[in-house]
Amino acid sequence: MDGSVLELKGAKLTLAGNAGPVEILKGLDLTVARGETLGLIGPSGSGKSSLLMLMGGLERATGGSVRALGQDMTAMDEDALARFRRQNMGVVFQSFHLIPTMTALENVAVPLELAGVPDAFARAEAELKAVGLGARIDHYPKQMSGGEQQRVALARAAAPRPAILLADEPTGNLDGVNGQAIMDLLFGLRDRHGATLVLVTHAPELAARCDRVVRLADGRIVGEDRAAKAAAE
Repeated sequence: MDGSVLELKGAKLTLAGNAGPVEILKGLDLTVARGETLGLIGPSGSGKSSLLMLMGGLERATGGSVRALGQDMTAMDEDALARFRRQNMGVVFQSFHLIPTMTALENVAVPLELAGVPDAFARAEAELKAVGLGARIDHYPKQMSGGEQQRVALARAAAPRPAILLADEPTGNLDGVNGQAIMDLLFGLRDRHGATLVLVTHAPELAARCDRVVRLADGRIVGEDRAAKAAAE
C-alpha cells in the first residue's frame, strides 16, 4: 500500500432539520491507504453512512475537506463530482437500485456506455459471470432473488474497475447464506481489481475481514482496530 486514497480533515456535515440545523458529522480526521479495506461500524445514527456518502461525493462536506486520489472533492461542482465518481468510484447500496425495465446485462453495461467504455457489453457480461450470474444476464430484476440482485449491483460497481469501492450495508437485506456469498464476492472484487474498499456494516463477521475498523458514535470517530477482531455494534 503506497499513499493515501482518501483523506478527510476536520470534515463536517450539517443538514437542515425540522427543528433547525442538525450536526451529522462533527469534524472527522481520517486517512484511507491505497489497497486498504476499511470497515465503518457503530450504532444506528452514528454517522457511518453519512461518512461513506462524503467519501463518495454523494454528500458535500459543510466544513473541513475531503480529498480522493489527490483531488479536493469539496472544491468540485456537481458535474465535476459526477465525472470524478464515474471514473474512479464504485458504490454498492443496501437497496440494490437496479433499473427494473433493464436486464441484468443492461443494468451493468449502460453506465459503462455512458462513460464511453467501448466494450461495455462484453465487460458487463464478464463481470456478471465473475459474480456467478452468467446464466441470468437476460433476466430482469423482478425475476431474480435479493441475493442475485445484489450480485448485479456488485458487478455494476466493479465493472468500471474503480480505484475506490464503497459499500453501504451490502449484506443488510440478505439472509446468512446470501450475505456470506456477497462478502466473498466483495473481497474477491477487491483482490481482482486492486481497489481500496470502504464498507459500512453491522455484521461482525464482515468487519472482522477488514484490515482496519473505525468506530463511530454521535458523529465522531471514537476508536479503531487494525486486523479487526472487534464486533460491530
